[in-house]
Amino acid sequence: MTVDRDQLKRAAAHGALDYVKDGMVVGLGTGSTATCVVEALAERVGQGLRIVGIPTSERTGTLARSLGIPLATFAEHQRIDLTIDGADEVERGTLNLIKGLGGALLREKIVAAASRRLVIVVDQEKLVERLGERTSVPVEVVQFGWQSTAAALARLGTKPVLRHAAEDHPFITDGGNYILDCHFAGIAEPARLERRIEAIVGVVESGLFIGRSSAVVVATVDGVKVLTPAGGTS
Repeated sequence: MTVDRDQLKRAAAHGALDYVKDGMVVGLGTGSTATCVVEALAERVGQGLRIVGIPTSERTGTLARSLGIPLATFAEHQRIDLTIDGADEVERGTLNLIKGLGGALLREKIVAAASRRLVIVVDQEKLVERLGERTSVPVEVVQFGWQSTAAALARLGTKPVLRHAAEDHPFITDGGNYILDCHFAGIAEPARLERRIEAIVGVVESGLFIGRSSAVVVATVDGVKVLTPAGGTS
């Protein structure tokens, strides 16, 4: 049976909009699934929904503005009612995440930390039993001395790979930093690994999002399901 993942992403995006209420400040995620959320949210705004968005990346901001979603910054709103974002891996049960393959992990974590609720939208392929099964952990690092930072990360048991935008050009984040993609096969203690990564000088942020999910909206071939950190399903 062929699964249309784009269709699943759109279904999850529409399911997540049930959490959006009139008058909210909404964090807007980055990535292909988050793009579906922004597009669906723009339809609601066009129908009269009153919200203001805080984007997690320049490209999300550009998309939201083009679709007529009003935007704000942290200068106007230090607290966000709800953020809807995607993820690269979701650990069943804990709902811990790996994020950042889209390159916006720093801003995504800042927005998530300022949010009363973080709702994640994914298709069924993103669910894993243990983080790191399929996806490397992106680590954002300052450009100066990145080789030394990579060597320190390697001592944690990984082989950091500098992400490239082109063959001869490193990927540069909206914050002007590099990303090192670090593969850890089956992360047994993700909270401990997050702390160890972030203790390394030169590391700006990691793509491990531990204990931050309020709910995960999952689109499956059998319909849209909502997972909670306690392991519940609806």
